[in-house]
Amino acid sequence: MGLRAGWRNAVTVLLLGIGMTVAAATAPNVALKDFTGKDRNASEFIGKGKWTVVVLWAHNCPICKQEIHQMSFFHDAHRKKDATVLGVSVDGYANKELAQGFVDEHALNFPNLLIEPEGVAQFGAGRLIGTPTYYIYAPDGKFVAKKIGAATQEQIEAFMRDGK
Repeated sequence: MGLRAGWRNAVTVLLLGIGMTVAAATAPNVALKDFTGKDRNASEFIGKGKWTVVVLWAHNCPICKQEIHQMSFFHDAHRKKDATVLGVSVDGYANKELAQGFVDEHALNFPNLLIEPEGVAQFGAGRLIGTPTYYIYAPDGKFVAKKIGAATQEQIEAFMRDGK
């Protein structure tokens, strides 16, 4: 991981402990859909005075299936005080039934929306490498970190507390 050409004025540091890339940039304006087809936007969730963890997942991602419960635990522990989770399925609207099955199977307790795979770069961190991918936004809406691969509740909490 390193500095990407598309990140202007971003400072990127690889944090070896959990492999999180840190950057300071503005929160994205990303078009999403809910499971009924209603247009939504990431800006409805990011920059509302709480940390926001956006987790990109796919219904057939083995790591997502094993680890997504961590974000439900995190959301339960933080939603009333300092952080929230937004799940974003990269399955696209055409595969909404598969994505809904994933949400139901894992009893996800945080909002989940759909994005077309080609739209993921709008989150401001380049093309999607794989799922799960986590984007962390500070309470003011600034994009501060990206993590590709599994992340635990404890790792996200440590980042919020220590910035690493």
